[in-house]
Parts: sequence; C-alpha cells; structure tokens
Amino acid sequence: MKLGYHLGYWSSGPPEGALEAITTAEDLGFDSVWTAEGYGSDALTPLAWWGASTSRITLGTNIVQLSARTPTATAMAAMTLDHLSGGRFVLGLGASGPQVVEGWYGQPYPKPLARTREYVEIIRRVVAREEPVRFDGDQYRLPLPGGTGLGKPLKSTVHPLRPRIPLYLAAEGPKNVALSAEICDGWLPLFFSPRSDGFYRAALEEGFARRGERPGDFEVAASVPVIVHDDVEEAASWIKPSLALYIGGMGARNMNFHHDVFARMGYADVADKVQDLYLSGRKEEATAAIPTSLVEDTSLIGPPEKIRDELAAWEESVVTTILVRGDAAMLRKVAAVLS
Repeated sequence: MKLGYHLGYWSSGPPEGALEAITTAEDLGFDSVWTAEGYGSDALTPLAWWGASTSRITLGTNIVQLSARTPTATAMAAMTLDHLSGGRFVLGLGASGPQVVEGWYGQPYPKPLARTREYVEIIRRVVAREEPVRFDGDQYRLPLPGGTGLGKPLKSTVHPLRPRIPLYLAAEGPKNVALSAEICDGWLPLFFSPRSDGFYRAALEEGFARRGERPGDFEVAASVPVIVHDDVEEAASWIKPSLALYIGGMGARNMNFHHDVFARMGYADVADKVQDLYLSGRKEEATAAIPTSLVEDTSLIGPPEKIRDELAAWEESVVTTILVRGDAAMLRKVAAVLS
C-alpha cells in the first residue's frame, strides 16, 4: 500500500505550512502529492509552485474540473507540467456537480459521462501528437463548425515528454467508476470503504471488460482520513463536520452523489437525516447525527494498534494508494503507523 499526501481545498488563502508538508512527505518516502480545486484556488498553479521544490514525488491533481477548461487547454497544462516535473505528473480529472458546473462555470451539466469520455479522448490525441486534432463529438467539436470559418485542425507545438500522460478519473457512482477502468489509468475514489469493495470491484471489472484488458498498473488512489489518537470518539469528532457538509450540503436534495455513496454503504437513513438537518440550517445537529461507525468505515482513526489492525482490510481491497491530509507533524505520525 502506497502513501500519498492530499493538500485538499484552500479556504481563504494558501494552507499554512504546505511546502513543509510536501517536502516532508517526499522525505518520508510518500509516493505522491495531490492538489484540488473547487471554486477558489485552482489545482495546477499550486502543484507547479510547490512541486518545484521536490525531485522525486509524483505530482497529481485531485481534481482538475472538466468544465473549468477546454480539453485542449487541460492537455496543454498537462504536457507543460509533465515537462517541468521530469515526467512526474498525473492528471486527475472530475466532472464535479451541477451547482459548480452551472453556477460557477456557466456550463451545462447534463450527460457528464459522455462529456468525460470525449474530454479524455481529446486529451489523449493532443498528448500523443500523432496528427492535427480533429474531433466531431456531441459535446466537443474541433475545429468549431461555423464561426469565421477560419478554424483548422492544429497539432501542439510542444512535443510531449511522454506520449501518454497518466490520467485518473474521480468517480463515485458505478457507471463513472466503470468508465475510469475503461478509458483511464486510475480511479480517485472519495469516501471509499472496504465494506463496499465488492461493489466497486464489480464496477471496475465491467470497465476492464469493455476495455478488453485489465492493465497491471491501474491505480486506485483513495482519499482516507487518518488520525492517530488515543480517543476514538474525539478523533471521529474532527471528521464528522466535513462528512455532514458533504452528505448534507454538497449538492441539491435530489442530486447529491456523496449522499448516495453512504446510502449504498448501508447508511441510507442516516444520510437522509443528515441531509434534512443540514439543508434546514441545523448543521450542528446534522454533525451530531453521524455515528462514529460511519466515520470508522471510511477512515482510519484511533490508537496505532487499532489503525494497523484495520489497515489489513484496506490492503485487501482494490485501493493501491491511501491519500492522507494534515501538517508535517501529522504526516510523520501517520507514516510511523502505516509504513
């Protein structure tokens, strides 16, 4: 089981101690470091800025949002970062949700799977640089029909360092998970639980079957809260507010993919109650409604011995990398327990 470091979203500004944490992760032998974007900081700029102080660790985005950039712009950024990092870049992509896609980017959200499939194919063509890029899809067309009539197929002026940059897909639903196995090099799960391993394993196998093969190097890099602490309940209390936000407030009542993850996990009643409380403005009650068992199903918390015992289930799952968060001191504690 490999370890990665996930910086997560910025709040009002850059996270304090980020560079120290990244260099500490590299010194500790972590395999990768990842950045995120929502509707504030972007994922690419911090990765280039802080990544310049590293020499070995893999640099990944978790995630670049599809609607934030055209496929060709994302491909340009990927090739640029791959060159600057000496071939250490991994492009993590995700469709996000309708509130961000339509509310922030002003783009239509329907048919996210079809849009993702076309987006990935265009990136592959740009990076391969075998010929000028032509694409006639339902979501994207290159060159653009109409307009001035002067658009023509183009080929990147930059020669890629690698003709195929690793591309991972963030996905929660079974169709998206299967798509990651079919067209990508890895899957970025959120709120993974070993108890749901069979469900996700089947979705991945469906995608591999459509692909016609199961790549030996397919990666599953899961974001997993890890808190080394003698008091399990106190450790859980630090995670519950974030879970309440995602289950209750990240999306609309009739379209919240995070809520659906926990419903499939067996917490449908809890997820419904948390959502009802959160959307009615009772956020503290929503947090209190989350049982510690739910936290333990998707996290590794408690004394070192407990975490080591529970790690076995993760090692037997489809997960190949655990992505953790925290400052440099927390990373040292986590590495001491999980390494």
